[in-house]
Parts: sequence; C-alpha cells; structure tokens
Amino acid sequence: MATNYIGVNELTDKPMPVKTPTSAPFWDALAEHRIRIQYSPSLGEYVFYPRVLAPGTLADDLEWREISGLGTLFTYTIAERPVAPQFAADVPQLLAIVQWDEGPRISTEIVNADPAALVLGMRLRPVFFDYPAHDVTMLRYEPA
Repeated sequence: MATNYIGVNELTDKPMPVKTPTSAPFWDALAEHRIRIQYSPSLGEYVFYPRVLAPGTLADDLEWREISGLGTLFTYTIAERPVAPQFAADVPQLLAIVQWDEGPRISTEIVNADPAALVLGMRLRPVFFDYPAHDVTMLRYEPA
C-alpha cells in the first residue's frame, strides 16, 4: 500500500529532531518516505527507538529493516492547549501512540482526522511531512 506525502514549504520555528549517528538510518529513511527500524535476531523482534544494543539481551546484533508503517491506534489524547508556545496554532493536536504491525510503538500525531471519529484499535497509515529548511521529515499518521 502506498503511503501519503505532504510537502511543507513554510518555515517553522517549531523544535525539530536532531539526527544522531545511532538514529540517522531512521531519519534518512523518512527523508525517502520509507520507514526503517531496527530488528534484533537475538530477540527475534523489531525494536524502537534506535539504540546501540538490543534490549534484554544487550546483543550487538541490531540491523535496520524497512517496515510498512501501517499500524493501529494504541492510545491518544486531544491536546486543547499547546504543548509549547510554538504549537499554539496547531491546537487541538491529536497526540497518539501507534502500534506498528511489526510490534513496536511510536509516539506521533494524528492528522486529517475528526477527533470524534478516533477509536482505539483503528487502522492508521503513515503520512510524511517534509521540512526542507530543516532537512527533516516527520512521521505522522492518518486513518487508513
């Protein structure tokens, strides 16, 4: 299934993530509108957030694999007040935890959705937001 893409041309004063050597493969894949997360053969599981050693086993066997990005709404909140002054124009914000089909969960924002229509367990698909001025692509979700 193809994922959506939204180009964001305006400059933003919002805080942006900082790519580190450990997280670079994740951010580089988002820039290509793909999602890559780590997989641990010793665990037999995908893991997220990016890290150096596998959780639980501390094995040095993490490898980057592409995932679909499809998932379900695990939980959410509707932020009626901005989480920081830079987000004042974005309220209400639909802040959510999405559980990927591959297992891990990601903290994100739901877009293109009516807050009243959100239901735990609903299917979601990724939407990529490019911020060229900051050389970053953000991952958000919308109802599938």
